[in-house]
Amino acid sequence: MALIVQKYGGASVANLERIKSVAHRAAKAFDSGNDVVVALSAMAGETDRLIELANRISPLPSKRELDVLLATGEQTTVALLAMTLESIGYPAVSLLGYQIKIRTDSSYGSARIADIDSDNIKKNLAQKKIVVIAGFQGCDSNENITTLGRGGSDTSAVAVAAAIKADKCEIYTDVEGVFTADPNICSKAKKLKEISYEEMLEMASIGAKVLQTRSVEFAKKYNVALHVRSSFNNKEGTMVLEENLITEKMAVSGITSGKNEALITIKKVPDTPGIAAKIFEPIAEAKIVVDMIVQNSLKDQQTDMSFTVPISDFKQAFDISEKTAKEIGAQEVVGDKNIARVSVTGIGIKNHSEVAPIMFSTLAQENINIIIVSTSEIRISCLIEAKYAELAVRSLHTAFNLDDDKSNNVSLYYGGGKK
Repeated sequence: MALIVQKYGGASVANLERIKSVAHRAAKAFDSGNDVVVALSAMAGETDRLIELANRISPLPSKRELDVLLATGEQTTVALLAMTLESIGYPAVSLLGYQIKIRTDSSYGSARIADIDSDNIKKNLAQKKIVVIAGFQGCDSNENITTLGRGGSDTSAVAVAAAIKADKCEIYTDVEGVFTADPNICSKAKKLKEISYEEMLEMASIGAKVLQTRSVEFAKKYNVALHVRSSFNNKEGTMVLEENLITEKMAVSGITSGKNEALITIKKVPDTPGIAAKIFEPIAEAKIVVDMIVQNSLKDQQTDMSFTVPISDFKQAFDISEKTAKEIGAQEVVGDKNIARVSVTGIGIKNHSEVAPIMFSTLAQENINIIIVSTSEIRISCLIEAKYAELAVRSLHTAFNLDDDKSNNVSLYYGGGKK
């Protein structure tokens, strides 16, 4: 007997037929003698529909009230699944975020989990019930409903799995696992049998949206083994594990790309101590995350400062940078939204010196110019023109011998369904 947490995304509960399928899968795990907790997202497209309703009333709806509204998506699916389980003879109970006592901060729309009181879940498991919990939501210290942001149901499931010390956490989605590249871009992408937390974190943060980044952070911190698999078939998926449990440490395990960043360059910045702080402190105060940063020294104690920000924050970051440029005596600020980041990721990179030269020469052969390079111990990223992103992914996939000739018919959507 094991304690299992199963999480199902929006595509997996998109309609009553899909909810019935989830019920039978949970029931099968229960019949095998396991204690079962099921975490659900809203039906595919429901969150977008609710946001649209709110925007019809106000272009800037109250963030508190928006969270109250959005939480109803998961409330609907957990109630329907509990009803379905009971209708086929399985004891079940649905629990919302505040009933589980998933405590968060008060950052509406992007709340972070502070702690989880798992007593209510354990009490119902002891009564031999299948516990159906609402993902994506919690409550703050003042009992206000909060939501965890896009993909938050993954985080809910992993956090609960950690809190109740589950034996495993199965993440069911509309893809069969984690692939070496987006199969919609690279037809020869292949499914990985296993991947480390570190690799998954890098890939999730750059463009592989199979798992939400914060859920992987939770899994890594609390050592929760994840099994990413499809709810549409019974095939084995991809295990996300500690690095020391990975049997095959590939030099490169995946190629990802993303077009959700914009580049800002402040030209002819005075090259003096403290100038970087003056540039980035106002941006940080606006809670805008800066990622890649490059400083190019010029003559006469001047430098160009380039950095990337989420494309959704581009205008605000650009306006802040223009104000700062005037204050510090820089020449001008220029921006570029037509960029993409392409990255190679693998826990074997740290032990293979040839990865960077292969990446750079492959891009050069395709006449793709590199704007900025950033690295970590297991990842190398290049900023390039957006129009070359797909070509870069396919070329690098081949260059690092990741092509799977048997995968030509892969047509899975690598990136999750609409929420």
